[in-house]
Amino acid sequence: MPFPRARADAKKMLTKEHITELKQDKNGELAALAGRHGDGKDALFILQNLGRLPRDFDAGWVVALLSSKNKNIRLWAAKTLGKTGAADYLEALQNVMRADDSTEVRREAVSSIGRMRDANAIDSLVDMLNDNDPKIVCQAIRGLLVFKRDARVGKALRPLARHENEMVRQIIEKEFGARKTSSANEQPHPVSWDFLKNVVVLGDVLEVLKRVPDESFHLTFTSPPYYNARDYSIYPSYQAYLDFLEKVFRMTHQKTKAGRFLIVNTSPIIIPRISRQHASMRYPIPFDMHHFLARMGWDFIDDIVWVKPESSVKNRNAGFLQHRKPLGYKPNARTEYLMVYRKHTEKLLDWNIRQYDFRTVSESKVGDGYETSNVWEIDPTHDRVHSAVFPVELCRRVIEYYSYKGDLVFDPFGGSGTFGRTAKSLERFFFLTEKDSTYFEYMQTFQKKGASFLGRETRFLSTQQFKRHASHGADKNHA
Repeated sequence: MPFPRARADAKKMLTKEHITELKQDKNGELAALAGRHGDGKDALFILQNLGRLPRDFDAGWVVALLSSKNKNIRLWAAKTLGKTGAADYLEALQNVMRADDSTEVRREAVSSIGRMRDANAIDSLVDMLNDNDPKIVCQAIRGLLVFKRDARVGKALRPLARHENEMVRQIIEKEFGARKTSSANEQPHPVSWDFLKNVVVLGDVLEVLKRVPDESFHLTFTSPPYYNARDYSIYPSYQAYLDFLEKVFRMTHQKTKAGRFLIVNTSPIIIPRISRQHASMRYPIPFDMHHFLARMGWDFIDDIVWVKPESSVKNRNAGFLQHRKPLGYKPNARTEYLMVYRKHTEKLLDWNIRQYDFRTVSESKVGDGYETSNVWEIDPTHDRVHSAVFPVELCRRVIEYYSYKGDLVFDPFGGSGTFGRTAKSLERFFFLTEKDSTYFEYMQTFQKKGASFLGRETRFLSTQQFKRHASHGADKNHA
């Protein structure tokens, strides 16, 4: 009986290997095969498995699939026509770009037109700069940048520096923005100032940072003082607290090398009520900080959730445990956030990495057993002097994941100095500021015991001492 054999042949024809074989043979059988399967999943399978196309590939049959009722078939048909690089299909793709009812298909059509690198497409790509879909605008820009020297293209693209969408603005800034010129005294990216290495300064961080040269730090990791929750962190209002942090991180941005990281560990905090007749206040510190960090030039990269054992946190559940009444539920707060930001730059991460020599990159690689998710389960640390101490494990992960050996890392709220000690043990240099003399003196006890800061001796300086130290050290532009 011929029917079972016909079914077997059809199945054979739809293997990836058979499609690869047919595309080399003038496409006659392949076109017929695609035509027979029309709008079904088999036609999509054919398009998805064409792979790299031969130079003489005749894609005339693919044009018909641009009218398919199946959105995915239309998308892959547009992608396939772009892979040919043939201007013969430009008009068909322009029609899809303007009229398809799927924004995904239109994006692919714009992308395929861009890959053709045909000057005849400039006018239609310029038209797409007014599209409502920012991704289509970005694809049109990408296609036009091939013809960047064409006066029409520059005239069309430069005004997009004021575009509503941030991705569009970023592309135009990179391509047409003013280029920073390196000064004769600018240090190589991996290098840091000698006078900043392994230094702890007692004083107001804003005053101290005035004496730190721009683009000095490779990494900042800190936990800001909790709003009005400790004796050392009393502010007249929540807005005053946020204003202070904004000033600190704006100056930190200025002192951070291009494309390097700021990681802020914080969490919402509760200010207890004064009586049962009044409500407590809960402040969403990490969320209120984000908008001004982004505005000043820190690009948001990741949120990492630090999870503590429930037995280690304050119990907020006692009342609800008794009455179980809706609206009265209050979960125990086991988490804090590590908000990860990168100093905005047109340079990609690859550029940062390439600035280091082979040996430094090799020796700085993170070993097996690293954390693969953004949920870090780490026990908190308790200390007889400082009430909110960084766990060493938390510092270790941040330093290993976001810096290289020999880098200079910074904590504007040094506390008991755990970050500095961990940095030293991982062969990084550190610079800490701390305004509380009790913590400053406590850090020095570790130096006396020889428990840390080995090798290069740590310098503990007052603000005035640091000013003199900086004036002398800044004259020497070497590591």
